[in-house]
Amino acid sequence: MMLTAMFLAALILITVHSQETEETITYTQCTDGYEWDPVRQRCKDIDECEIVPDACKGGMKCVNHYGGYLCLPRTAQIIVNEREEAAAESTSGRNNVIRRTPADPHRAPPNPTHQIQCAAGYEQSEHNVCQDIDECATGTHNCRADQVCVNLRGSFSCQCPPGYQKRGEQCVDIDECTLPPYCHHRCVNTPGSYYCQCNAGFQLASNNHTCVDINECDANNPCAQQCYNILGSFICQCNPGFELSSDRINCEDTDECRTSSYICQYQCVNEPGKFSCVCPEGYQVVGGRTCQDINECETTNECREDEICWNYHGGFRCYPINPCQEPYVLTSENRCVCPVSNTICRELPYSVVYKYMSIRSDRTVPSDIFQIQATTIYPNTINTFRIKSGNENGEFYLRQTSAVSAMLVLVKSLSGPREHIVDLEMLTVNSLNYRTSSVLRLTIIVGPYAF
Repeated sequence: MMLTAMFLAALILITVHSQETEETITYTQCTDGYEWDPVRQRCKDIDECEIVPDACKGGMKCVNHYGGYLCLPRTAQIIVNEREEAAAESTSGRNNVIRRTPADPHRAPPNPTHQIQCAAGYEQSEHNVCQDIDECATGTHNCRADQVCVNLRGSFSCQCPPGYQKRGEQCVDIDECTLPPYCHHRCVNTPGSYYCQCNAGFQLASNNHTCVDINECDANNPCAQQCYNILGSFICQCNPGFELSSDRINCEDTDECRTSSYICQYQCVNEPGKFSCVCPEGYQVVGGRTCQDINECETTNECREDEICWNYHGGFRCYPINPCQEPYVLTSENRCVCPVSNTICRELPYSVVYKYMSIRSDRTVPSDIFQIQATTIYPNTINTFRIKSGNENGEFYLRQTSAVSAMLVLVKSLSGPREHIVDLEMLTVNSLNYRTSSVLRLTIIVGPYAF
């Protein structure tokens, strides 16, 4: 497709004769689609394709033309006569500008200081051309104090500053907070602007709109011991042996000794973040909480050579190796016999055997604690057992279990430390009126504790 076109601007010529200068001044007005170029002193075409938004629809292309524009298919070919275009551009105009006619070559050159008359909004420059007056810079505008002056070609415009909008003649603040989505959490409107705020535990990102979580544990660990970051907050935890205080930040020692009276067998000692169990003298801690008797007879035997060491719960005692007292003589370990040849022995038990035992304090009752048994059995004899001495308060009871044995029973609880000496007697008789007795002297050591 080939297209050639030419629109010439209509010229309105007004001639004014001056007798003083003898020169002719011509007013030129540009037609629609053209504007006056004060520098080049001629009318120039307005490119509507550049200034009109979406000038062409439906996929058409915009082609600027003399005094207007064309909407053509994108495949169209266009040929323009450049010479005619130049002629049209030079002869068309719009602004009312006064220009002089060419000077007569036989006349003297014009006065360079001659004043020309420019349209409203323009003024004469040092090159004797009309140039735009910047009313905003010269202060000749009438914009309000709350408005911003914007210079235009031949005029000016009063606009509102950023963040404001025109309502009538006034500039009112734009509430950006009502125009989502500005802020992630909270929006605060200010005169001509706004800013965003975040909820507790968040901070503004670099875009000043989005809120991101604050890792309080990395930034400034507020916890006394352990800190765990969560979205928008944090939680504190304590090490074993501590518990959170009421402020949920600091840690207080847990007094494990107050939680239970059975945590230690003897005594609980609270320490920062932990506890320990201690045992009384004569005991050692086993398994962290239990007290076990120390056998001093094996570790630190302090008895003399003529003594034997007897360990009991919580301590030890030294007893003579030969416990026999006159008229008894030692015949074997812990066994004393009164000789028949000695007339004094007829009224005394034939033998005395020394035994030692240890029991814990406050032992449950009734409880079988010791068994006595005849070591020599004679035919046609009857054996009877009794507590001969040491049972004045009735703590014990002797129960015969067979013809040759009996069981010592604890019937009252004993508290230590304490030592009881109980004589257990076995009487032996036969049909021939033979009578003899033997004594077992039992030393019972009651420990100071129930363990």
